[in-house]
Amino acid sequence: MTQRRNLLAASAALMLARAGTARAQPRYPSRPLRLIVPFAPGGATDLFARKFAERAAANFGQPVVVENRGGAGGIIGSAEVARAAPDGYTALFGTASTHGVNPSMMVNPAYDALRDYAHVAIVGTAPLVIAVHPSFPAQNLREMVEAVRARPGQYAYSTAGVGTITHLAFESLKQQQGLDVAHLAYRGSSPALTDVLAGNVPLFLETFGPLIPHHRAGRIRIIAVLAANRSAVMPDIPTAAEVGIANMEFGTFNVLCLPAATPQAAVSALHVATNATMRNEQLRRELLDLAIEAVADSTPDSARAYVQREIEKWAPLVRASGAKIE
Repeated sequence: MTQRRNLLAASAALMLARAGTARAQPRYPSRPLRLIVPFAPGGATDLFARKFAERAAANFGQPVVVENRGGAGGIIGSAEVARAAPDGYTALFGTASTHGVNPSMMVNPAYDALRDYAHVAIVGTAPLVIAVHPSFPAQNLREMVEAVRARPGQYAYSTAGVGTITHLAFESLKQQQGLDVAHLAYRGSSPALTDVLAGNVPLFLETFGPLIPHHRAGRIRIIAVLAANRSAVMPDIPTAAEVGIANMEFGTFNVLCLPAATPQAAVSALHVATNATMRNEQLRRELLDLAIEAVADSTPDSARAYVQREIEKWAPLVRASGAKIE
Protein backbone atom coordinates (compact mmCIF):
# COMPACT_ATOMS: atom_id res chain seq x y z
CA MET A 1 0.00 0.00 0.00
CA THR A 2 2.85 2.35 0.88
CA GLN A 3 4.52 1.64 -2.46
CA ARG A 4 1.26 2.40 -4.30
CA ARG A 5 0.91 5.74 -2.48
CA ASN A 6 4.50 6.61 -3.36
CA LEU A 7 3.89 5.83 -7.04
CA LEU A 8 0.73 7.95 -7.08
CA ALA A 9 2.56 10.82 -5.42
CA ALA A 10 5.45 10.60 -7.89
CA SER A 11 3.02 10.52 -10.82
CA ALA A 12 1.16 13.56 -9.51
CA ALA A 13 4.42 15.43 -9.02
CA LEU A 14 5.49 14.63 -12.61
CA MET A 15 2.16 15.86 -13.97
CA LEU A 16 2.48 19.09 -11.99
CA ALA A 17 6.04 19.58 -13.24
CA ARG A 18 4.94 19.08 -16.85
CA ALA A 19 2.06 21.49 -16.41
CA GLY A 20 4.44 24.05 -14.95
CA THR A 21 6.83 23.61 -17.86
CA ALA A 22 3.98 24.02 -20.35
CA ARG A 23 2.90 27.22 -18.61
CA ALA A 24 6.51 28.49 -18.66
CA GLN A 25 6.81 28.07 -22.44
CA PRO A 26 5.01 30.92 -24.26
CA ARG A 27 2.87 30.04 -27.20
CA TYR A 28 4.53 30.63 -30.59
CA PRO A 29 4.65 33.34 -31.79
CA SER A 30 4.94 35.52 -28.73
CA ARG A 31 7.14 38.29 -30.19
CA PRO A 32 7.95 39.90 -33.57
CA LEU A 33 9.58 37.98 -36.40
CA ARG A 34 12.82 39.36 -37.87
CA LEU A 35 12.75 38.93 -41.64
CA ILE A 36 16.27 39.24 -43.05
CA VAL A 37 16.56 40.49 -46.64
CA PRO A 38 20.13 39.70 -47.77
CA PHE A 39 20.26 42.66 -50.15
CA ALA A 40 20.22 46.45 -49.95
CA PRO A 41 16.93 48.38 -49.62
CA GLY A 42 15.02 49.38 -52.73
CA GLY A 43 15.45 46.33 -54.95
CA ALA A 44 12.75 43.92 -56.06
CA THR A 45 13.50 41.45 -53.25
CA ASP A 46 13.31 44.19 -50.64
CA LEU A 47 10.05 45.58 -52.03
CA PHE A 48 8.51 42.11 -52.11
CA ALA A 49 9.65 41.36 -48.55
CA ARG A 50 8.16 44.59 -47.22
CA LYS A 51 4.82 44.00 -48.92
CA PHE A 52 4.83 40.45 -47.57
CA ALA A 53 5.75 41.58 -44.04
CA GLU A 54 3.01 44.19 -43.94
CA ARG A 55 0.29 41.63 -44.59
CA ALA A 56 1.89 38.62 -42.90
CA ALA A 57 1.72 40.28 -39.49
CA ALA A 58 -2.06 39.73 -39.27
CA ASN A 59 -1.74 36.03 -40.14
CA PHE A 60 1.38 35.49 -38.03
CA GLY A 61 -0.11 37.16 -34.98
CA GLN A 62 2.93 39.37 -34.39
CA PRO A 63 4.74 42.17 -36.27
CA VAL A 64 7.11 41.08 -39.05
CA VAL A 65 10.11 43.41 -39.12
CA VAL A 66 12.26 43.59 -42.28
CA GLU A 67 15.99 44.02 -41.75
CA ASN A 68 18.40 44.48 -44.67
CA ARG A 69 21.71 42.64 -44.42
CA GLY A 70 23.20 43.21 -47.86
CA GLY A 71 26.64 42.31 -49.11
CA ALA A 72 28.60 39.64 -51.01
CA GLY A 73 25.74 38.74 -53.33
CA GLY A 74 23.39 37.81 -50.51
CA ILE A 75 25.92 35.69 -48.59
CA ILE A 76 26.20 37.90 -45.50
CA GLY A 77 22.50 37.98 -44.69
CA SER A 78 21.98 34.33 -45.57
CA ALA A 79 24.84 33.22 -43.32
CA GLU A 80 23.47 35.34 -40.47
CA VAL A 81 20.16 33.48 -40.55
CA ALA A 82 21.89 30.10 -40.86
CA ARG A 83 23.75 30.87 -37.60
CA ALA A 84 20.80 32.49 -35.80
CA ALA A 85 19.11 30.93 -32.78
CA PRO A 86 16.64 28.30 -34.06
CA ASP A 87 13.74 29.71 -32.07
CA GLY A 88 11.45 30.62 -34.98
CA TYR A 89 11.98 34.38 -34.72
CA THR A 90 14.64 34.97 -37.40
CA ALA A 91 13.74 34.18 -41.00
CA LEU A 92 15.41 34.68 -44.38
CA PHE A 93 13.84 35.99 -47.58
CA GLY A 94 16.07 33.97 -49.91
CA THR A 95 16.40 34.18 -53.69
CA ALA A 96 17.71 32.28 -56.71
CA SER A 97 21.09 33.87 -56.02
CA THR A 98 21.32 32.84 -52.36
CA HIS A 99 19.68 29.42 -52.75
CA GLY A 100 20.32 28.51 -56.38
CA VAL A 101 23.57 29.96 -57.70
CA ASN A 102 25.70 30.85 -54.66
CA PRO A 103 25.94 27.27 -53.34
CA SER A 104 27.98 26.31 -56.42
CA MET A 105 29.90 29.58 -56.63
CA MET A 106 31.20 29.96 -53.06
CA VAL A 107 34.81 28.77 -52.80
CA ASN A 108 34.56 28.71 -49.00
CA PRO A 109 30.85 28.15 -48.34
CA ALA A 110 29.46 30.42 -45.63
CA TYR A 111 26.28 28.36 -45.46
CA ASP A 112 24.64 25.28 -46.95
CA ALA A 113 21.41 26.17 -48.73
CA LEU A 114 19.88 22.79 -47.91
CA ARG A 115 21.31 21.64 -44.57
CA ASP A 116 21.39 24.98 -42.77
CA TYR A 117 17.72 25.92 -43.19
CA ALA A 118 14.20 24.80 -42.52
CA HIS A 119 12.49 25.78 -45.77
CA VAL A 120 9.06 27.21 -45.00
CA ALA A 121 7.64 28.01 -48.45
CA ILE A 122 8.33 29.32 -51.92
CA VAL A 123 6.43 32.62 -52.01
CA GLY A 124 7.05 34.02 -55.49
CA THR A 125 8.68 33.44 -58.86
CA ALA A 126 9.77 35.65 -61.73
CA PRO A 127 10.87 34.17 -65.07
CA LEU A 128 13.79 35.54 -67.02
CA VAL A 129 13.00 37.06 -70.41
CA ILE A 130 15.07 37.82 -73.50
CA ALA A 131 14.78 41.25 -75.09
CA VAL A 132 16.35 42.94 -78.09
CA HIS A 133 16.82 46.50 -79.27
CA PRO A 134 14.06 47.42 -81.77
CA SER A 135 16.62 47.59 -84.58
CA PHE A 136 17.57 43.95 -84.13
CA PRO A 137 16.02 41.73 -86.84
CA ALA A 138 14.06 39.27 -84.67
CA GLN A 139 10.47 39.05 -83.50
CA ASN A 140 10.93 35.84 -81.50
CA LEU A 141 13.71 33.75 -79.96
CA ARG A 142 14.05 31.43 -82.96
CA GLU A 143 14.63 34.40 -85.26
CA MET A 144 17.15 35.83 -82.78
CA VAL A 145 19.12 32.57 -82.75
CA GLU A 146 19.14 32.43 -86.56
CA ALA A 147 20.27 36.06 -86.82
CA VAL A 148 23.18 35.48 -84.43
CA ARG A 149 24.20 32.30 -86.26
CA ALA A 150 24.22 34.20 -89.55
CA ARG A 151 26.76 36.69 -88.18
CA PRO A 152 29.02 34.83 -85.72
CA GLY A 153 31.02 37.07 -83.43
CA GLN A 154 29.18 40.20 -84.53
CA TYR A 155 26.68 40.53 -81.70
CA ALA A 156 26.83 40.93 -77.92
CA TYR A 157 24.51 40.64 -74.97
CA SER A 158 24.62 42.57 -71.72
CA THR A 159 23.92 41.41 -68.16
CA ALA A 160 24.21 42.64 -64.58
CA GLY A 161 27.57 40.89 -64.19
CA VAL A 162 29.60 37.70 -64.36
CA GLY A 163 28.01 34.81 -62.48
CA THR A 164 24.55 36.38 -62.28
CA ILE A 165 21.59 34.24 -63.21
CA THR A 166 21.12 36.30 -66.38
CA HIS A 167 24.71 35.61 -67.45
CA LEU A 168 24.43 31.90 -66.71
CA ALA A 169 21.07 31.55 -68.48
CA PHE A 170 22.32 33.22 -71.66
CA GLU A 171 25.44 31.04 -71.58
CA SER A 172 23.13 28.03 -71.48
CA LEU A 173 21.43 29.29 -74.64
CA LYS A 174 24.83 29.84 -76.28
CA GLN A 175 25.95 26.29 -75.48
CA GLN A 176 22.70 24.69 -76.55
CA GLN A 177 22.40 26.57 -79.83
CA GLY A 178 26.12 26.85 -80.65
CA LEU A 179 26.10 30.65 -80.71
CA ASP A 180 29.14 32.91 -81.05
CA VAL A 181 28.03 36.02 -79.15
CA ALA A 182 30.02 38.16 -76.72
CA HIS A 183 29.10 38.79 -73.10
CA LEU A 184 29.32 42.35 -71.81
CA ALA A 185 29.20 42.33 -68.01
CA TYR A 186 28.07 45.50 -66.24
CA ARG A 187 27.92 46.44 -62.57
CA GLY A 188 24.20 45.97 -62.21
CA SER A 189 21.24 45.61 -64.51
CA SER A 190 20.56 49.37 -64.82
CA PRO A 191 23.74 50.25 -66.77
CA ALA A 192 23.37 47.07 -68.80
CA LEU A 193 19.85 48.07 -69.80
CA THR A 194 20.93 51.66 -70.51
CA ASP A 195 23.34 50.50 -73.20
CA VAL A 196 20.66 48.33 -74.80
CA LEU A 197 18.21 51.23 -74.87
CA ALA A 198 20.91 53.40 -76.45
CA GLY A 199 21.42 50.83 -79.19
CA ASN A 200 25.00 50.04 -78.15
CA VAL A 201 24.17 46.42 -77.28
CA PRO A 202 21.44 44.52 -79.16
CA LEU A 203 20.62 41.66 -76.77
CA PHE A 204 19.56 41.60 -73.13
CA LEU A 205 18.33 39.09 -70.57
CA GLU A 206 16.49 40.13 -67.39
CA THR A 207 13.25 39.67 -65.49
CA PHE A 208 10.10 41.41 -66.72
CA GLY A 209 10.17 44.16 -64.09
CA PRO A 210 12.68 46.68 -65.49
CA LEU A 211 11.69 46.01 -69.10
CA ILE A 212 7.91 46.36 -69.22
CA PRO A 213 7.69 50.18 -69.52
CA HIS A 214 10.37 50.22 -72.23
CA HIS A 215 8.69 47.36 -74.10
CA ARG A 216 5.35 49.17 -74.07
CA ALA A 217 7.01 52.38 -75.24
CA GLY A 218 8.74 50.59 -78.11
CA ARG A 219 12.25 51.27 -76.80
CA ILE A 220 12.97 47.56 -76.39
CA ARG A 221 11.27 44.36 -77.57
CA ILE A 222 10.72 41.39 -75.25
CA ILE A 223 10.75 38.30 -77.47
CA ALA A 224 10.70 35.29 -75.14
CA VAL A 225 9.88 34.22 -71.60
CA LEU A 226 12.12 31.47 -70.20
CA ALA A 227 9.46 29.43 -68.40
CA ALA A 228 7.35 26.35 -68.90
CA ASN A 229 4.26 28.48 -69.46
CA ARG A 230 3.49 32.03 -70.50
CA SER A 231 3.61 34.51 -67.65
CA ALA A 232 0.58 36.17 -66.11
CA VAL A 233 2.67 39.34 -66.09
CA MET A 234 2.65 39.58 -69.91
CA PRO A 235 0.71 36.63 -71.36
CA ASP A 236 1.25 37.78 -74.95
CA ILE A 237 4.99 36.92 -74.81
CA PRO A 238 5.68 33.34 -76.05
CA THR A 239 7.89 30.87 -74.21
CA ALA A 240 11.16 29.65 -75.71
CA ALA A 241 9.65 26.19 -76.16
CA GLU A 242 6.83 27.59 -78.30
CA VAL A 243 9.35 28.50 -81.01
CA GLY A 244 11.30 25.27 -80.72
CA ILE A 245 13.98 26.23 -78.18
CA ALA A 246 13.77 23.56 -75.48
CA ASN A 247 15.35 23.35 -72.01
CA MET A 248 15.35 27.11 -71.49
CA GLU A 249 13.46 27.58 -68.22
CA PHE A 250 15.24 30.05 -65.96
CA GLY A 251 14.06 32.55 -63.42
CA THR A 252 14.40 33.87 -59.93
CA PHE A 253 12.35 32.92 -56.89
CA ASN A 254 11.86 33.85 -53.26
CA VAL A 255 11.94 31.28 -50.48
CA LEU A 256 11.16 31.86 -46.82
CA CYS A 257 13.55 29.99 -44.51
CA LEU A 258 14.26 29.52 -40.81
CA PRO A 259 17.44 28.12 -39.21
CA ALA A 260 17.67 24.34 -39.60
CA ALA A 261 17.03 23.29 -35.99
CA THR A 262 13.86 25.37 -35.60
CA PRO A 263 11.09 23.32 -33.89
CA GLN A 264 8.62 21.82 -36.33
CA ALA A 265 5.73 23.54 -34.58
CA ALA A 266 7.24 26.93 -35.40
CA VAL A 267 7.96 25.95 -39.01
CA SER A 268 4.39 24.74 -39.44
CA ALA A 269 2.87 27.84 -37.85
CA LEU A 270 4.91 30.17 -40.07
CA HIS A 271 4.07 28.05 -43.11
CA VAL A 272 0.33 28.36 -42.47
CA ALA A 273 0.63 32.13 -41.94
CA THR A 274 2.75 32.49 -45.08
CA ASN A 275 0.37 30.68 -47.41
CA ALA A 276 -2.57 32.61 -45.97
CA THR A 277 -0.67 35.82 -46.70
CA MET A 278 0.15 34.79 -50.24
CA ARG A 279 -3.53 34.16 -50.96
CA ASN A 280 -4.28 37.86 -50.35
CA GLU A 281 -5.66 39.13 -53.67
CA GLN A 282 -4.46 42.69 -53.17
CA LEU A 283 -0.93 41.47 -52.47
CA ARG A 284 -1.03 39.21 -55.54
CA ARG A 285 -2.05 42.17 -57.72
CA GLU A 286 0.69 44.35 -56.25
CA LEU A 287 3.27 41.64 -56.91
CA LEU A 288 2.16 41.33 -60.53
CA ASP A 289 2.88 45.06 -60.83
CA LEU A 290 6.43 44.16 -59.73
CA ALA A 291 6.45 41.33 -62.32
CA ILE A 292 6.37 38.69 -59.57
CA GLU A 293 3.96 35.77 -59.63
CA ALA A 294 2.76 34.86 -56.13
CA VAL A 295 2.89 31.26 -54.88
CA ALA A 296 0.35 30.26 -52.24
CA ASP A 297 0.44 26.44 -52.25
CA SER A 298 4.05 25.67 -51.31
CA THR A 299 4.89 23.34 -48.41
CA PRO A 300 8.13 22.95 -46.43
CA ASP A 301 8.88 19.70 -48.27
CA SER A 302 8.11 21.10 -51.72
CA ALA A 303 10.09 24.26 -50.95
CA ARG A 304 13.16 22.23 -50.02
CA ALA A 305 12.79 20.10 -53.16
CA TYR A 306 12.46 23.27 -55.26
CA VAL A 307 15.70 24.67 -53.81
CA GLN A 308 17.49 21.38 -54.44
CA ARG A 309 16.38 21.34 -58.09
CA GLU A 310 17.57 24.92 -58.53
CA ILE A 311 21.00 24.13 -57.09
CA GLU A 312 21.31 21.13 -59.40
CA LYS A 313 20.22 23.20 -62.41
CA TRP A 314 22.64 26.06 -61.86
CA ALA A 315 25.68 24.00 -60.74
CA PRO A 316 26.88 22.89 -64.22
CA LEU A 317 26.38 26.39 -65.62
CA VAL A 318 28.41 27.89 -62.77
CA ARG A 319 31.22 25.38 -63.39
CA ALA A 320 31.21 26.10 -67.11
CA SER A 321 31.35 29.85 -66.51
CA GLY A 322 34.28 29.63 -64.12
CA ALA A 323 32.63 32.24 -61.89
CA LYS A 324 33.59 32.07 -58.22
CA ILE A 325 32.92 33.93 -54.99
CA GLU A 326 36.15 33.93 -52.96
